[in-house]
Amino acid sequence: MTRPQGGGVAPRKSPLRSTETPVTVLTTAEFHSSVLALAPRVAVFDCDGTLWSGDAGSSFMRWTIDRRILSPAAIAALDIRYQGYLAGQVSELDICGEMVQIYAGIPESEIRAAAAEFFAVRIASNIFPEMLTLVRELQSRGTEIWAVSSTCDWVIEEGVRRFNIPANRVLAAQVAIDDGIVTDRLIDVPTDEGKVAALARVGIAAPDCVFGNSVHDAAMLSIANGSRNASGSPNGAFPVNPSPALLARAAAESWPVFYPASVRPPQPPSCS
Repeated sequence: MTRPQGGGVAPRKSPLRSTETPVTVLTTAEFHSSVLALAPRVAVFDCDGTLWSGDAGSSFMRWTIDRRILSPAAIAALDIRYQGYLAGQVSELDICGEMVQIYAGIPESEIRAAAAEFFAVRIASNIFPEMLTLVRELQSRGTEIWAVSSTCDWVIEEGVRRFNIPANRVLAAQVAIDDGIVTDRLIDVPTDEGKVAALARVGIAAPDCVFGNSVHDAAMLSIANGSRNASGSPNGAFPVNPSPALLARAAAESWPVFYPASVRPPQPPSCS
């Protein structure tokens, strides 16, 4: 994998069990240096947990419930499904789609206004400064930036506007709109291999850098086409604030990981 340029300290390897491959944890300087050293033409970012902390998808659902944008019947139906998701009985793909379909019949303008207020009040302060700095630096160097998320497009488009990522470079959970009214006809729900498929549809098969935080980003991370390390793994894959499952995958693939300061664990991460 790429080491930082210049005379910086080599990235630290966090100890795992002796039978496991250690995971390289990058400092902010090492992270930025490793990414920029690839001179990426195309960089792809997951959003929730990667560009900002927290799950904006489920949080927006609760926000709209609290504001009675959804009907009592819709709330009851969605609650049953969401509890099933938490219990492992409803798939990630299904729940992410249903959390967009639930707004069918509501003017899109109302949902977009709610998304703008929600992000400003609940999520904007959670943006990782380190990621904002990186995106802006990449943009200044001419890198094409894409955002890919299974959260609804209304929230993601509002969020990445802070990163100067235009709506036409957002691939997110989306339903069709008829005459300004939200329908329940799904257009896309990018999660797991669906993120790779969504990128392929816009002509991106091998982005130079990919950033994600959960195991649902693993397929997308695996298509990063940066320089390859001695084991053959692409070091254009950068797990950020990784979940336990993604941390284990990172160790297996020799992907370096990065924790923004606000979510950095007090002890070195372990896959045990």
